[in-house]
Amino acid sequence: MPRPSGLAYDERADGTVVVTHRRAVAATLRGSRARMFLDEVASGDPQLVMARWTGAYKHGNERMARQHPRNRAGRR
Repeated sequence: MPRPSGLAYDERADGTVVVTHRRAVAATLRGSRARMFLDEVASGDPQLVMARWTGAYKHGNERMARQHPRNRAGRR
């Protein structure tokens, strides 16, 4: 699986955490969810944690699915 990249987060003064993916807002976390997120980011790989929390990651099978006969019919 390719390693996620392009993710960043910004912790604001009011306790809100904004996660961005390539400068577009992917998630806004507040309250207990923001605290849980920050704890998890501090203890693990930040890119993987942000990818999991936002869903902004690829599963690695996109290229194989493109070549499947079922998906080729519309690409003539």
